[in-house]
Formats: sequence, structure tokens, C-alpha cells
Amino acid sequence: MPLTALALALAAACVHALWNLLLARARDIEAATAVALVVAVAAFAFPAAAFWQVDRRVWPYLVGSAALELVYFALLAAGYRRAEFSVVYPIARGSAPVLVLVVAVAVLHASTSWQQTAGVALIAGGIVFVRGFRHGMKRSGVAFGLTIGCCIAGYTLIDKYGIRYATPVSYLELSMVAPALVYAAAVASRKGLGALRTEMNLASAVAGLATFGAYALVLAALKLASAASVAAVRETSVIIATALAAVFLKERVGWVRMAGAVAVAAGIGLLSFG
Repeated sequence: MPLTALALALAAACVHALWNLLLARARDIEAATAVALVVAVAAFAFPAAAFWQVDRRVWPYLVGSAALELVYFALLAAGYRRAEFSVVYPIARGSAPVLVLVVAVAVLHASTSWQQTAGVALIAGGIVFVRGFRHGMKRSGVAFGLTIGCCIAGYTLIDKYGIRYATPVSYLELSMVAPALVYAAAVASRKGLGALRTEMNLASAVAGLATFGAYALVLAALKLASAASVAAVRETSVIIATALAAVFLKERVGWVRMAGAVAVAAGIGLLSFG
């Protein structure tokens, strides 16, 4: 893997962990998420228009992807408000590729390998460690993480086929417009426009730009290296996010949870190369 591609993939991992952390530490997570989504859609409207290429066959995929992304962001905000970031994020990111693999094997009759089997085992074990063994620990983090992982797996499978009918930046912009507007409208209706105005700050703006920025860095890395190697490095965000949770959110991230995050990242790497 060329050093430039490695640097881009690592940067994508850092940026992805960063925007999730910024939302998780916001005073009003739902309002901050709404602002970040609107900022992202507005900021990347021009690049999407500049590289516009959309076939009409893309629309069924966009509808399905947008619906799942709306649920994804709603659950993400709710999960970060009710559970620990260092539990929700690794489980969500780790369970998604496992679910994609399960669907590919069970429904699409894809073949599997020993690397993928070992990867699933590592992720499963890592999730147990991320969950922790402390008596009385809430299970909501695991529930949110797994449900969010289902959403990620769902729109990943849809996007795999939908991206054939549009340029990546155009596809991403179109898939984000409806979720951003619907979610912002829902938050404004429930909490009032004042809640959105309060979260119109630098952190929310950076989070919004980073949602697309992480994707742009991945695309740049893919031009220089294989998809498997880029995906494996990209998922080091699981480890980065867990470490950031300890530093900035003051969550109790001991060696057990960190070991679990490392196992999840290693498992995803094996799935990528399998």
C-alpha cells in the first residue's frame, strides 16, 4: 500500500471518528446532528453539481438509501445521548460488515473464506469486550450499536448497486438531501428553531463538513490502493474513536474495552481482505 494511500485512509479514519465525537459531545445532540447534516448538504452542493452525472435508474436506490440514512442519523443521535460513545461507535462500525457478509452469503449466495470466518469471530469477541463485564452496565449501548449497524449494512448493500448509475459525489449528495431536511424539520418541530440556532456553532459546522470529507479522503485513497487495504485501514476509526472517548468524553475506557475495539478493527480488516 503506497504511503500516500495509507495517509489518506488514516486521515479518513480520523475525520470519521472526529465528526462522530463532535456530535456525541454536543449539548443538544439531535439539534447538532440536524445542523451538521444541513451544513454538509449545502457545502457539497457545488461539487455535486460540478461532477453531476445521474441516470434515471438510480432513483429507486436513492430512495431506499435515503430512508435508511434518515433512520441511521436519528438512531446515531439518540444512541450518543443515551449510551456511551465508546460502546455505540465500535459496535455499529463492527457489526455492519458482518451483516453485509451474512446477507451476501445467505441471500446472494456469495462464497466465504477462512479470513472472513476469523474476522466474524474477532468482531463478535471484540463486541463482548467493548460491552464490558461490569455488573449492572446498561445494555442500551449494545442495542443502539447493533441497530445502527443494521442501517449501515442496509444502505451499504443498496449503494453498492446504486452507485453504478451516478458519480459518487452526486450520489452521496442526493442520498443526503432528504434525510438532512426531514431530520432538521423534525427536530425543529419538536424542539423549536431556537434549539437549531443554539447549535449553529463551529463544532457542528466542522462535523457537517467532516461527514463528506471522510468520504472524499476514502475516494482519494481508492485511486492509489486496493479497496480491501483502504477499507482495512479506514476502520482503525474504531480504535481512534474509543481513545477519543476516554480523552474528551471522560468515559471509562479501560484495557478491556480498548482491546475489544482493537479486535473489532482487526476483524473488519480480515473481512476486507477475505
